[in-house]
Amino acid sequence: MRINAIRVWQVVVPMKNGTVNSPEARFNDCGLRTFGQVPKFVIRLECEDGLTGLGETPRGINEDDLVGCAEAVRGRDARRMCLWNLPLPQNGAYAAFEMALFDLVGKECGMSAAELLGGRVRNRVAVDWWAGRCKPEDLARRARAGQQAGFRGIKIKCKLEDPLVESIRAVQEACGPGFAVTVDPNGRFYEPEHAVRIARELAGCPIAVFEDPVPGGDMRLYAGLRARLPFPLARHVYSAKEIVQVIEHHAVDELNLSPPSGMAEFVREAYLAEAAGIPVWHGSGVELGIQDMSAVQACAAAPACTLPSDIVGNLFREDDLILRGIPFERGEAIVPTDPGLGVELDEAAVKHYAVEEKSL
Repeated sequence: MRINAIRVWQVVVPMKNGTVNSPEARFNDCGLRTFGQVPKFVIRLECEDGLTGLGETPRGINEDDLVGCAEAVRGRDARRMCLWNLPLPQNGAYAAFEMALFDLVGKECGMSAAELLGGRVRNRVAVDWWAGRCKPEDLARRARAGQQAGFRGIKIKCKLEDPLVESIRAVQEACGPGFAVTVDPNGRFYEPEHAVRIARELAGCPIAVFEDPVPGGDMRLYAGLRARLPFPLARHVYSAKEIVQVIEHHAVDELNLSPPSGMAEFVREAYLAEAAGIPVWHGSGVELGIQDMSAVQACAAAPACTLPSDIVGNLFREDDLILRGIPFERGEAIVPTDPGLGVELDEAAVKHYAVEEKSL
């Protein structure tokens, strides 16, 4: 199973109209309006025996990162590589090549990526709907669309200056009290006092959690804020070191994990959080089908991943670039039992959205 070719497509897949922010300028100062225009790369590792493995990079990575990882795997036997500690450069393309190798090895041995990650602990992964920064009527409409699609909650972007209280009350009126809202201002409540005031104004509303309400890595500040909030408090962390700091300071109730190095690191970090009794979810950057499915597989292998992840970016793009997209049912992603990632490339769609195609 020697890798003898790496195919790469640079793709730009726009967002569907009306799926990110409200159109008014005040809601579009954080770049979300245009992130669907930032290129991604889809990769396919090809072996001499005909097996292939698929991967997808985050948005906007440097092409030199692809070249570095390609040089590290070309000519190697995928069966001889440690999937939990791949001999690849720790750069922006690492996770995509990790996906492709898990896909490749899984197909060879007849095991899903979740099984290769230590074993499937669940067949369904809880997932919430998603929205950018919206005015109240837009958010209510989008939340209702998510509820009608079977989802039981929504994660929203916002900032201090937004009509947040009015928006969440509009969601409650449209969807009822059982439809939960995860509030994610990306630190843009700025100060703990603002977060506490907003929390008090939202009393009685179906708030699932406040995620990253204030900026910075001061875990003592978060521990103090946690004691004052009537809702669970979460942090989005990117490394095991940050999780250790969270644990040492009893800083949060929940964690959003999305390590840049991919699936194996997510499972490692989830086990660390589990040891401290902290439940987690898998973060997402509104991705395409391959990357979102890799997250579904990782969640299926992590016992602590009991909270709804926002792995729905593939539903908000014009196309997810895979055949037979991720199946969702009653607010859960169904974990495929097929070997590898459980996805198949839609080559016609890839060619349609590709701005460049090459071999590395």
